[in-house]
Amino acid sequence: MHSISSPALPRVGVLAVIRHEDRFLLVRRGKMPDAGLWGFPGGKVEPGETLLQAATRELEEETALHATGQAVIDTFESIRHDTAGALAFHYVIIAVRCHLPAGPCPTPQAGDDALEARWFSYADIKALGPLACERLETLAGQVMQADRFAGGA
Repeated sequence: MHSISSPALPRVGVLAVIRHEDRFLLVRRGKMPDAGLWGFPGGKVEPGETLLQAATRELEEETALHATGQAVIDTFESIRHDTAGALAFHYVIIAVRCHLPAGPCPTPQAGDDALEARWFSYADIKALGPLACERLETLAGQVMQADRFAGGA
């Protein structure tokens, strides 16, 4: 997500959630909020853009991978205050499941505000601990459970 200063209204952000061959695509964020942490690619929804379009665009900007936004899988808020108690930012974040075209697992290339981009197993995500963005493990678990329910891997 991009940094903002004292928002008057909550901003809408998206996360592009991809699972391919039992691995999840993550980026290490280069900018605040969450600089240095690993999370799903994402950022602000631009005016006139649908949630699915925003997830697809942010994914491409941060990883150079082309995928299709398919469905909203979760919504949550990220609200943080500065040390004086003033609102630093308020995001409403929508996690969007994205689908890569069939074929071998592509190699991501970090771009935009991503320092690194790579594939992680669920065990790798759990091992990130304090290096993981908010709700990363929860969202990955939701996707795995949905895949099992749908008869996928």
